[in-house]
Amino acid sequence: MDAVKECLRNFPKEARELYLNDTVPYLDGPLSPLQFYRDWIGPNKPCIIHNAFSDWPALSKWNATYLREKVGSKVISVAVTPNGYADAVNGDRFVMPEERQMTFSSLLDIIEGKVKCSGVFYVQKQCSNLTEELPELTGDVQTHILWMSEALVHKDHYENLYCVITGQKEFILLPPTDRPFIPYELYQPATYRQKEDGNFEIVDEEDSTKVPWIPLDPLNPDYDRYPSYRLAKPLLCTVKAGEMLYLPSLWFHHVRQSHGCIAVNFWYDMEYDMKYNYFQLVESLTNAVGSL
Repeated sequence: MDAVKECLRNFPKEARELYLNDTVPYLDGPLSPLQFYRDWIGPNKPCIIHNAFSDWPALSKWNATYLREKVGSKVISVAVTPNGYADAVNGDRFVMPEERQMTFSSLLDIIEGKVKCSGVFYVQKQCSNLTEELPELTGDVQTHILWMSEALVHKDHYENLYCVITGQKEFILLPPTDRPFIPYELYQPATYRQKEDGNFEIVDEEDSTKVPWIPLDPLNPDYDRYPSYRLAKPLLCTVKAGEMLYLPSLWFHHVRQSHGCIAVNFWYDMEYDMKYNYFQLVESLTNAVGSL
């Protein structure tokens, strides 16, 4: 068992020496599908791409005035939490946001401070809320990234292209090779619900299986409780308006954003190739040996 633990400790070191970058590199523009696959998707490395969607009308149009005129009356799904953390651990629960239906103008009133309301409101639905709930805005963006579509064979899981329209997003990224240093625990799933007095309560999801999730806060890691995390090497990057982040499949990530940030994601199915097989092996061995 000690020999396996030593192998797991050394495994990420070798990855950093052979191919991982110390920082997230910048590209001046999109590459050809073949080159992007060879240089970034195949090696499973993130990058930030300039000028990847500079022709999108959204970059100049998407402000509060335009959005009110275009989709202000549309009813959309809005996530509400007391602290801005959605799908996150709170105490001994894995808590999902309360989901409400409201007009886009009502959401803007809250974001702009015209209406005072406790809680943090944002649009974060992952299953095509842009195309399904706000199709009026799809003419301002591309519905898919052509060179990425050509570069990938479609299967399962996700490669992520993260396009920031306004504001900025701050990412903490951890490669899948750091999995031996990242703790997991099982949590009862629950949902936030706001009470009449404005405070939030946590309501358990009945008859649901426990959710495996990372208990550690990467902004303030508890090294006494999770000492192995000291061996992890997170990458920090900021994606600004007009920039695109390629976030590879299987990478761990934590995201913060500026006020009023708007971003559009494109998910592409990953390939179930050898790297997925290796990740499953590392996952199984890490679970088997426990703390390093």
